[in-house]
Amino acid sequence: MHMPFRTVLLIFITLILSVYTRAQDWPQWRGANRDGVINGFAAPKAWPDQLQAKWKVTVGVGHSTPLVIGKRVFLHTRQGEKEVVAAYDLETGKTLWQDSYAVDYTMNPAATGHGKGPKSTPAFDDGKLYTLGITGILSCYDAAQGKRLWRKDSFALFQANSPLFGTATSPIVDRGLVIAYMGGNDRGALMAFDAISGAEKWKWNGDGPGYASPIVVELSGKRQLVTQSQKNIIGIDADNGRLLWQIPFETEYVMNIVTPVVYRDLLIFSGYNKGVFAIKPELRGEKWITRSAWQNKEVSLYMNSPILSGNHLFGMSHRNKGQFFCLDAATGKTLWTGDPRQAYNSAMLIAGDLIFALNDTADLIISRVSEKKATPIKKYSVSNTPTWAHPVIAGKSILIKDETSLAMLELE
Repeated sequence: MHMPFRTVLLIFITLILSVYTRAQDWPQWRGANRDGVINGFAAPKAWPDQLQAKWKVTVGVGHSTPLVIGKRVFLHTRQGEKEVVAAYDLETGKTLWQDSYAVDYTMNPAATGHGKGPKSTPAFDDGKLYTLGITGILSCYDAAQGKRLWRKDSFALFQANSPLFGTATSPIVDRGLVIAYMGGNDRGALMAFDAISGAEKWKWNGDGPGYASPIVVELSGKRQLVTQSQKNIIGIDADNGRLLWQIPFETEYVMNIVTPVVYRDLLIFSGYNKGVFAIKPELRGEKWITRSAWQNKEVSLYMNSPILSGNHLFGMSHRNKGQFFCLDAATGKTLWTGDPRQAYNSAMLIAGDLIFALNDTADLIISRVSEKKATPIKKYSVSNTPTWAHPVIAGKSILIKDETSLAMLELE
């Protein structure tokens, strides 16, 4: 019996997407380890004066970061009144598959400038793509063919479809579970679903969702999810959803946004007008405690999630109308601050001692950093419209998602 060539090809693609990963694959929010670190990047001998577009395609609005898996790009956007999930060829930008579904959504008046999303970045694992829409619709796709495998709807679960400014937290996959913060203000839960079937495995409903994306860490021998919820910082048992520890944490306008950073046995957090601070969760007997390690009130983070290199923490403070900084991650001491008035926000990645900072003004700043200073190497204007999504390095090129388009720009 002979299978049709198309069937054989789809099986082959599925197998490739399931097992093949490269050093530079970008499978989820902030990369392979959710920390903004670029692996395997080799800087060009000479940076070009301008970045030339290898291709550019219109994809729709939204701030979701594109994913790169092998020779494919996956992206979640909005076109009109539909959310669109699509796969593109990395070399040409050609659409490989696309799925769309109607999403009726009205923006909070305070956030209309940010558009109707989506704001969450998908996650890829074992040949499957998981997306979370602006109204809290969690979907699972076969990444090879684009076939939808299962779906969960926040409104059906909680009669609440998003926080005040739309769903922004990005899902994570851990040991066969897809974990996402579902629901809206005061009515939601951090939930784990079976990655294959979508069956609910556990949930913690002690608070509504914030806008921060969870990370998975192991502390005192316990694997746990750490994130900012609507009104708290929480550590949740990754095995069963049990609350391990909790710190009350509220920001102005209910905007808990910043993704945590792990430094040794410390967790580093920030929030609007909350400074930057580190805590040390510890298991003492059968009880978890959270001890304050340090606090820095000189800088503070709004939408920017910081990046770590060795003992140095880099980020953009919302104070002074956008100011880059470097802290000693062990002590919290300010090592340097840059010039003020840089941007409203910056999406930052790091490769060795090189930082790629994509400001919302569409300025891409490449700098060499140390504990003493940041030395700008190049500054490129990469779009005529705002850029909120993180850039993604793909070989010798960089992917830029602006207001409505996705472009592959050549770095040399």
